[in-house]
Amino acid sequence: MIIGIIDYGMGNLFSVEQALKKLECTVIVSDDPAVLLEAEGILLPGVGAFPDAMELLNEKGLSKFIQSLKEKNIPLLGICLGMQLLYEDSSEVKSTKGLGLLTGQIRRFEKGTYRIPHMGWNRLGFSRVPYWLDEVLSDTHVYFVHSFLAVNTNEQEVWATASYGGLNVPGVVGNGLITGMQFHPEKSGDFGHHLLEQWISNVRRNLHV
Repeated sequence: MIIGIIDYGMGNLFSVEQALKKLECTVIVSDDPAVLLEAEGILLPGVGAFPDAMELLNEKGLSKFIQSLKEKNIPLLGICLGMQLLYEDSSEVKSTKGLGLLTGQIRRFEKGTYRIPHMGWNRLGFSRVPYWLDEVLSDTHVYFVHSFLAVNTNEQEVWATASYGGLNVPGVVGNGLITGMQFHPEKSGDFGHHLLEQWISNVRRNLHV
């Protein structure tokens, strides 16, 4: 199984690369769309500010590449900031257009009685089970660190949420072959590892459909 990690200059890629290798994947790390097309599944990571990420993706021609994956029947997984980039736009720092693959916007948590960022272990509640997930384990805790969240989302595109400050925070989202996780699955213990393993397994199944 070949998984391509988009290296556009934002995010520590080591942990997710090692997690994929433990799942017996061959990993390609590149910012070249032609090289990434050798992969059977694509992972979009990210740590940092939304505008900086979109500027780099646009400069490198990676935005159009990511937007073309659906028609190429190549599964995509966005992690953390990578998930947020899948949405229509963000107000972080300045108004910035996103990849527009999912319905909704990225906005900062409003000030309230809760702490910002949303940081720590939190339980995911599944309103619907993603097609790539065979089993939801009894313990669904994953580790979050983020100050922005997806809002005005399409209910059908939100598979799991975490309750925080009276909000249902989208945690696992997607549409078709597009999947996003607000947390880092490779750093989220047993359930995070399970989700990543299940997504990889679905990529394998998709190849033989």
